[in-house]
Amino acid sequence: MATLIFFLLSLGGSIFKSKSRLEAENAALRQQLIVLQRKIRGRVQFTNSDRLFFIQLYRWFPSVLSAITTIRPETLVRWHRAGFRRYWRWKCQNLGGRPQIDADLRALIRRMSVENLLWGAPRIHGELLKLGFAVAQSTVAKYMATADGRPSGQSWGAFLHNHMPHTAAMDLFVVPTISFDLLYVLVIVRLARRELVWINVTAHPTAEWIAQQITEAFPWNKTPRYLIRDRDRIYGGAVTRRLRAMGIRDKPIAPASPWQNSFAERLIGSIRRECVDHVIALGEQHLCQVVKSYASYYNTARTHRALAKDAPVSRPIQRIGRIVSHALVGGLHHQYVRI
Repeated sequence: MATLIFFLLSLGGSIFKSKSRLEAENAALRQQLIVLQRKIRGRVQFTNSDRLFFIQLYRWFPSVLSAITTIRPETLVRWHRAGFRRYWRWKCQNLGGRPQIDADLRALIRRMSVENLLWGAPRIHGELLKLGFAVAQSTVAKYMATADGRPSGQSWGAFLHNHMPHTAAMDLFVVPTISFDLLYVLVIVRLARRELVWINVTAHPTAEWIAQQITEAFPWNKTPRYLIRDRDRIYGGAVTRRLRAMGIRDKPIAPASPWQNSFAERLIGSIRRECVDHVIALGEQHLCQVVKSYASYYNTARTHRALAKDAPVSRPIQRIGRIVSHALVGGLHHQYVRI
């Protein structure tokens, strides 16, 4: 009975409503039906298009609130106010909040946080103040690089760089001869200047032979503190005893992890690409002569990107004189000097 009375009152009131108002209420009811038909798991989902439709309809006909039942009237009013704020922010080209800092300063903050993993926002903020940048500490924290889940502290590269002057690495690689025999080349490199301190060849490598090579590579007053090597079984007890006697700490890498001995692996790659891949070894003596010639070129003439385009044994810059070239490694490489 109450429903019938409400329907009759609504029907009687609609007689006095304007045509445009009735059309607006009908449009609101139709849009609500469209929204209800998209209902997922009992929950009504409104898209931005739905919100924009109701907001615009409310702007033209505020009385349409009485015909909306899927949302509360205060929700529609809140949408309208939020849309009003966004419109004027767009019109004024102001995204709100503090003004954004320059891209160069954001890049500098990120660079500082990446290069100094031990620094926090206060430390970086202090450095920026000393450089004349007026920026808030909260802004510095906002633009710092994320940790990416890595533990805090210095990077492996920084740790290795700090210990390079006291670290060496060694490794073996194989070269076939013209008669398909295998020769083994031992290389020992100092990490600080990438200096190839020793290279030798043998057809039958043993732990005693490698221990002897280590002794000849390092004079007693120039031994490194650490020696990196892989876990090849050729490094037997004779090698570990010789290292211990010389005061060198043996540092074998993890199993199946050649990247941990990256300096020796990179050196071997250079020797292959720039020397032995272009030479057919006639025998042990011939290969020994070739690789020792390359070692001399590598240490005194070949420039390295990691050394600021300098050689392991630093080359002076020559600015005066006529340029001549000297053939090295049997003509595979040349060195250019001024005389």
